[in-house]
Amino acid sequence: MSQPEPLPAPRAKTVLYRNGSVYTAADPFATAMVVDGGTVAWVGSEQAATSIADSSMEIIDLRGALVAPGFVDSHIHLTETGIALDSLRLGGIRSARELLDAVAAVPGDGPVLGHGWDETAWPDSSLPTAAELERASAGRPVYLSRVDVHSALISESLADAVGVRQLDGFDGGARVRRAAHTAARQATRRQPEEALKRHQARALTEAAANGYVAVAEMGSPHIGGAEDLRLAGAWNSGTPEVLPYWGELASSEEHARSLLDQFGFGVRGLAGDLNIDGSVGSRTAALRSGYSDAPEEQGSLYLSVDEAAAHLAACSLAGVQGGFHVIGDAGLDAALAALELAAKEVGEQRVRAAGHRFEHVEMVDSAAVEVLSRYAVTVSAQPSFDAAWGGPGGLYEQRLGKRSRSMNPFATLYAAGVPVCFGSDSPVTPLRPWSSVRACLEHYNEDERISARAAFLGHTRAGWRAAKYADPMAGQLVPGAPASFAVWEVEELMVQVADGRVQSWSTDPRARTPLLPALDTGSDPMCLQTVRNGVELYASPALRS
Repeated sequence: MSQPEPLPAPRAKTVLYRNGSVYTAADPFATAMVVDGGTVAWVGSEQAATSIADSSMEIIDLRGALVAPGFVDSHIHLTETGIALDSLRLGGIRSARELLDAVAAVPGDGPVLGHGWDETAWPDSSLPTAAELERASAGRPVYLSRVDVHSALISESLADAVGVRQLDGFDGGARVRRAAHTAARQATRRQPEEALKRHQARALTEAAANGYVAVAEMGSPHIGGAEDLRLAGAWNSGTPEVLPYWGELASSEEHARSLLDQFGFGVRGLAGDLNIDGSVGSRTAALRSGYSDAPEEQGSLYLSVDEAAAHLAACSLAGVQGGFHVIGDAGLDAALAALELAAKEVGEQRVRAAGHRFEHVEMVDSAAVEVLSRYAVTVSAQPSFDAAWGGPGGLYEQRLGKRSRSMNPFATLYAAGVPVCFGSDSPVTPLRPWSSVRACLEHYNEDERISARAAFLGHTRAGWRAAKYADPMAGQLVPGAPASFAVWEVEELMVQVADGRVQSWSTDPRARTPLLPALDTGSDPMCLQTVRNGVELYASPALRS
């Protein structure tokens, strides 16, 4: 007797979104979209949607909501973000006394972890001592990362347990930088695998709830180690896609390949937080001349030009992305000199073809812009840095004086043809993509503002391109593209176009440009749903109510 034919696998339901607005290059007037499995099958008008709707579809009435390509965060730290979300949040602290009170109020008998303090926003920038932290925590180890995560405050017991007193970056107080900070942070990150996975899941859940469909995880030995990146790379369903990078120095083509092969999955490159220098806030970004508020300090260079050049040459020969964390002007000088040396060794074409990327790149002059453009280096920047620290009296001005005026020159980079993508560097700034888009529009230096459309593309399609993603249709909503998008409740939709150096808004449909949310309403759009490749990652109860 013959065996019955197996039943076909159940087919994913077709979903029709209608009665809203769809951000698509296929039709600037689109109000509806059909998703078939993991693919966008159709976009078009409300009238056409009525004719194709049938009982086999799930029909979602958008009620005026916006459907747009999902956001890509081009620089994130998942474990650090999860820890920060579930530990002391110190962004609102305004004095050493308030910080100590917050530590004292933490219940339990385990380590006290916190993130986000910024002494430049305090009326009195004096920091607590290690002994004061020890008393406030009743002897529990204390690790409180500064907002930029390039320095931290630690208690006496943690300092003793880690042995930081003999390391570079320990000056006898509670604050640790450089090697001392790395040792203290790693001590607090030695957690069981299940705990690390919980932290990463917390971060990915937060990302999905804010419209992200992908995140570029920047792993490195000095942050979480190889096991942390292995855990991050294992998330592959029901979460935003993780685009993993590993920030470890390669000395040859063979070495570069071996560093990637150790993971057993598709690490996208040896880039990210391979630090050439540190941060402006912790005064570890490498500067050509001293900090305005500490002239004797010029930051730290963690790699030599020769080491950086060997790394870029090795990655270029291996055909993989290389790159660095670089913020200060002297740090960027070193990175660009390394590019030139690598090109002399392996050829300019190989360097360009590898698609290298530099993270942050905050202090850029015209000569640097020319070199970045010539070698097609992608700049992965964080607009919310400018929103948080730019402008009169901000951290940049305190640390850099007049030099702060030229920080984060987005318009200059765009005008020169330098590829730019955007991220949060979470937990440094929150996973709030529309706030980041707004930061591009409201850059404190008006000459460096970019249009809403450019900013939105930098947060979406450019993120896929920067990661050299295989599907060229990723990051757009057109027939045949991956169904990776978010649905947003918005107050008003508008078109923004550049008029010289003035940003002008229009609701005129003749502009034939897809509509984006008006971001001058005082609040961000609310995420109603996030979908990746047709799989729902997040849904607000309001979506189907």
